[in-house]
Amino acid sequence: FDALLHMQLALRSSLVAHCVPAAVKLGFDRARARELQWLFTNARIPAQRREHVLDSFFGFLAALGIRERLLRWDLPLPAAARAYAERLIPDARPTLIINPCSRHALRNWRAARYAALAQHAARRLRMRVILAGGPSELERRTGAEIEQAYGSGLVNQIGKDTLPELLALLARARVLVSPDSGPVHMATMVGTPVVGLYAATNPARSGPYLSGRWCVDAYPEAARAFRGCEAGELPWNHKIEEPGVMDLISVEQVTARLDELQGQS
Repeated sequence: FDALLHMQLALRSSLVAHCVPAAVKLGFDRARARELQWLFTNARIPAQRREHVLDSFFGFLAALGIRERLLRWDLPLPAAARAYAERLIPDARPTLIINPCSRHALRNWRAARYAALAQHAARRLRMRVILAGGPSELERRTGAEIEQAYGSGLVNQIGKDTLPELLALLARARVLVSPDSGPVHMATMVGTPVVGLYAATNPARSGPYLSGRWCVDAYPEAARAFRGCEAGELPWNHKIEEPGVMDLISVEQVTARLDELQGQS
């Protein structure tokens, strides 16, 4: 190969990159090349401070002389996945999807607060509410707790779909509410707004790229409460994964974002 764009920082990815024959192995600048990535590259993108992860990927293109930034995700949705989504969202009624869990438990909001959010969406905004997520024990338990606190009428699809089906479901939804997790980026891919819940991690670095205005950003407050400093004093990739950090996000903050998005403020 002429060039390898080494965009992953994990050591296991660098070991794979080491085995790829390429004249140029382009990686991150030394400051961002964690886990010894710089040992496996012979060229580096220019150093940048405090930019979104996706912008850093565009930095690889710029290093190759490609200046145009085109955001486009052309992922075909299988017919079966589209049918799955159409069955759950059969009409134009606005649908809220709640993905309640990150795989990092300390990034997750309380089930009772998700239930209160779902009640607000269903009763005030007349939205259909669907729970989505993977098959892990944590996700299933959280979904059951939300259902119990909410009452009847909630559609719980946690652990019941595939990734293509989830992507198709997100494409038909009005909005996704989620902590820092993969589905926030899946929703971005299909143009669905995301109300992201961020306190443990910094949404300016890795939040939903096109939904920054909708995110509830308690990261600055978390920095003061748990680190005793301002967020700008912390390393850009610093995580505040502490017990209780997500309690800094209130139900009212999230419903206000949802109201605004739905034009109800």
